[in-house]
Amino acid sequence: MILSRDRLRFLLSRVRERLWVKPLLICLLSILGVFLARLTDAIPLVQYVAIIINVDTIAALLSIMASSMLVIATFAVAAMVSAYASASNTASPRSFSLVIADDVSQNALSTFIGAFIFSIVSLAAVKNNYFEEDGLFALFLLMVLVFALVIVTFVRWVDRIARLGRMGSTIDKVEQVTAEALTRLRNAPLLGGVPIATQPIAGEPVYATEVGYLQQVDVAALQAYAEQIEGRVVVMALPGAFVTPSRALVYVYTGSGASADRHHRQVAEAFQLGSTRLFNDDPRFGLIVLSEIASHALSPAVNDPGTAIDVIGRLVRLFVCWSGQIGESDAEEPLYDRVSVPAISVHDMFDDAFTAIARDGAALVEVAVRLQKAFHALAMENDTDLRQAAKQHSRLALKRAEQAITLAEDRARVRRAAKW
Repeated sequence: MILSRDRLRFLLSRVRERLWVKPLLICLLSILGVFLARLTDAIPLVQYVAIIINVDTIAALLSIMASSMLVIATFAVAAMVSAYASASNTASPRSFSLVIADDVSQNALSTFIGAFIFSIVSLAAVKNNYFEEDGLFALFLLMVLVFALVIVTFVRWVDRIARLGRMGSTIDKVEQVTAEALTRLRNAPLLGGVPIATQPIAGEPVYATEVGYLQQVDVAALQAYAEQIEGRVVVMALPGAFVTPSRALVYVYTGSGASADRHHRQVAEAFQLGSTRLFNDDPRFGLIVLSEIASHALSPAVNDPGTAIDVIGRLVRLFVCWSGQIGESDAEEPLYDRVSVPAISVHDMFDDAFTAIARDGAALVEVAVRLQKAFHALAMENDTDLRQAAKQHSRLALKRAEQAITLAEDRARVRRAAKW
């Protein structure tokens, strides 16, 4: 089976979240490098320019590298685990997958472990006379290269680990992945499909085979199936939806009216289900996590309205980016004309982003005023749905603030901010 572009992107994203993948690849490359060094020494040109390296010198340097890299790798793991715990406790447990997928930290850990494996394998090869006594030049150059790579990686990693897991860094990661999901949604609002027709939906329902969250929909596979049966497929659930075996994922309609039941398994396999929601194809999940971070900051135990105000600004930036007008060169034509997909609801997105902040920050005048300014900014965008959602949430936030704020002057400030 040929994987579609979206399914391949989904699988690669899951691989990035596995901490063992890069270290394993680097370890294999390290072992391969030792054997290639032995073959390189046999090249006549290398033998001509090579400098004779003492075996004891190589063995001593490799021993130092082996002992130090093991210590540094252990320290790196401890620092990364501490950063992961900090991200879960200070921001949101849902941000853990983003923190663990940090490329710089994964590359650093992979480099340290790879250098350790390289030194151990090289030392074993040298001690067992795998290399000729005058054929250690390529191994020496490779060892110097590994030393330089370790130093550069360590310096870069120390700069990153000082920020990894901190509130600002975690919020940046959540905003970035949410912006990427919203950009894909903006360029392909219906996952590349066509809008659902206004007439009642007809066809045979295909139900979920398990209970969980819908993580990804392979629209390309649904299009291929629809072409196979010369019919249409109507998608009823978007990524992020909680599905059960009683909920229809799609309705299958064949133009001839013939039953397509024998292919229902093929249709169900186009829907990736899991126990948790993911960020890549579910922009609403990113909005929820940002809202959770703000609510956590507004709790009496934390009492950090500044973080909530920062999150509100980021939410405004995300909605403005999402609602921006798309040029003809940026807009994607529907790729799957036989697959109908529902549009995401702007009001649902506003509920995900702002309801919890407006509720938990209702008693804080600075948060209430900042919310009103945010809604005003969003209402000025050239988007009817966005404007209506902003006005509705502005009214709700004002009601909450009026009930929660005790000082009349503070209530007047919020009313002035909501006057628009």
